[in-house]
Amino acid sequence: MKKGIVFKLFVLTTALCLLILAIIYFGQTVFFKKYYVHQKVENVKASLEAFAQNYANHDNQTVEIQRLEQEFYREHNTWVTILDQLGNIKESNDDSIEVEINSVSGGGFTAKTITIPLYSFTDFQGIRQGHEFLRKGTDAVIQVLRKGTEVIPYRMSIYNFALTWENNQMANKEHELFPNGNEEDWNNEKFPSLYLTGTITKTTLPAKNEAIRFIYSNHLFLDRIRAFQAELLLKNAEEAAATLEGTYEENDIKYKQFVIPIKDKEGKDAYLFAMTSLQPVDEAIQMIQDYYLYLIVFVLVLILLASFYYSKGIARPLLRINQMAKKITELDFSEKLPITSKDEIGNLSRNINELSDKLYSYIQKLQHDIEKEKQLEHTRKEFISGVSHELKTPLSVIQSCLSILKDGVANHKKDYYFAAMESEVKRMDLLIVDMLKLAKYESGTYKIQLDTFRIDTVIDESCNKLSAEIARKQLSLHVSLAPIEVVANELLIGQVIVNFINNAIRYTPEGNSIHISMNEEQESVKICIENTGVHIPSEKIEKIWDRFYRGEASRHRSTGGTGLGLAISKKILELHEVNYGASNTTDGVLFFFYLKKSNF
Repeated sequence: MKKGIVFKLFVLTTALCLLILAIIYFGQTVFFKKYYVHQKVENVKASLEAFAQNYANHDNQTVEIQRLEQEFYREHNTWVTILDQLGNIKESNDDSIEVEINSVSGGGFTAKTITIPLYSFTDFQGIRQGHEFLRKGTDAVIQVLRKGTEVIPYRMSIYNFALTWENNQMANKEHELFPNGNEEDWNNEKFPSLYLTGTITKTTLPAKNEAIRFIYSNHLFLDRIRAFQAELLLKNAEEAAATLEGTYEENDIKYKQFVIPIKDKEGKDAYLFAMTSLQPVDEAIQMIQDYYLYLIVFVLVLILLASFYYSKGIARPLLRINQMAKKITELDFSEKLPITSKDEIGNLSRNINELSDKLYSYIQKLQHDIEKEKQLEHTRKEFISGVSHELKTPLSVIQSCLSILKDGVANHKKDYYFAAMESEVKRMDLLIVDMLKLAKYESGTYKIQLDTFRIDTVIDESCNKLSAEIARKQLSLHVSLAPIEVVANELLIGQVIVNFINNAIRYTPEGNSIHISMNEEQESVKICIENTGVHIPSEKIEKIWDRFYRGEASRHRSTGGTGLGLAISKKILELHEVNYGASNTTDGVLFFFYLKKSNF
């Protein structure tokens, strides 16, 4: 069964991975090219709109237009320029000649001079290199295409040097309309051309080391501009744009051409003409096809290995569940199953984790109850042991007094012995009460209730309760308090303060002083009770919190008390989870504890 599941998963995973690989290959070699071209066209169109806006916001200066053209190419790898309504490049006077017209064949043209942009001829670079033939005074014959009152030169001959330059795109249109070279129809509607004879009066060319205009360096871009101009002059603008806008191929490289009608600053028709290469995507697709030959072999091996380990990985949770169940039977609940899916295996893992948590919780609770019962039993034993031990002395005293009174010895001291027995009974009563309190606090079941109260008020009340004892021993009480609210159990903290002050009174020699102060800190307050005149040996300072411990054995009975005051105070402060302690000072012994301040 296990092998069957692994085999099925292996076959299914391998088939799925191969299908994904085939889809990726097909998508990258077929659809990616279309997607790239579409995105490229949309991005360039959006950028061209921004270019047209920048052009409209700048003065139509040659330098400014050239800067915009060069920046656009650098950012978008796209050649762009602005054409006027006749298809001429805007601000193209930097490479041109001016010809004074002497005669016109065909009539209908009255201009005295015309300016001829040299880029309109196909051999533009050759003209620039041989510009000495275009010096002032050279005679030239120019063949032009008439468009309304405007003429567009497309052929120029320098007879003195037997040179002829022409616009090949315009010449091809001429040949299409007149394949037999019938010059009698040159002035008809199909191809309205004229011959102009004139003399060159001005030549405008960059200096020898001066860079030419950026777009002039791409002869293919200039060919496309001339082709658009030929279509524009012989057809309307819509037909010309529809004919040339799109994708075409030149020297096995595909290009995308854009023609967008705009308005120049004078409100005249103009065209935003752009061309971008699609060669990068073709090269990328070819590289992908070659690359996939090696990639498929590598990925196939990877798929087989991944499918094998993946199919085994599906069965791994079942093995972990089995191991987990075995640990639960051994009462080991430390491990948890990872839940990585929402299927049946994931639900089973979740249920086993919940079962483990519940079992662990119940066992912990049971162990806690057992420990609590043990602690209660230990407390009961200590209570009985302590009471039996501490009651021996007062019971012996009472028994001795009763024997004396029964035998009639010292009848004159009868009141003395009755007073002694009464004192011992009170001492036993106090001892039993303190033992019960200590047992309650040490039981582990007592929960304190916290409230908010002013600690300075509680200290004042405690001092008032013990004022008679202080006066009896002629002690000086120095109190330095501040109105601070704390969070604690007021009754229990009052008992701690009384115990600390009582302890200070008991061990302070007559005529000395007791100092009670408060030190406010950021989130707590420190209560200090210091008695002067005596010190506690350093080796015994930690033992003062033990039950029935007294600093001096000789004072076991004379100092009064049960020997449980500090032990009870210790348990109360531990229930409050605060710091406390005792230390010797220069003049005596300091007892202190902390309480949390109220935030309100």
